[in-house]
Amino acid sequence: MTVAEALNERELSRYVSRVSDRWPLERALLGGARADDARGAAPQRERGPEYVVVLVSEMFDGVPWLERVYQCGALWDAAEMGDRADAGRFQRFRQIDVDRLFHRIRHLLVPC
Repeated sequence: MTVAEALNERELSRYVSRVSDRWPLERALLGGARADDARGAAPQRERGPEYVVVLVSEMFDGVPWLERVYQCGALWDAAEMGDRADAGRFQRFRQIDVDRLFHRIRHLLVPC
């Protein structure tokens, strides 16, 4: 099964566009149980959150964390995607932090 078959890539693209309209994104990454399913993970496992979204933007600087979580969470279409996204991951990182984070977790995430 490919990621395109398992995930609603059209809606993911629209979500990234909606967020980018407010805060230009440098990177958007998707993880979570549904992304794991799409990559062929065994069905007998502890699933964790269905979707984990990591959004990276310099423009998050100065925006209160709770506002980022609320705004980015409100832009996610849970009905279209089949579940909500873990909204605690919307934060600003320095590029060096992003590179380190991405290097460590790249096997868990797919580009949106």
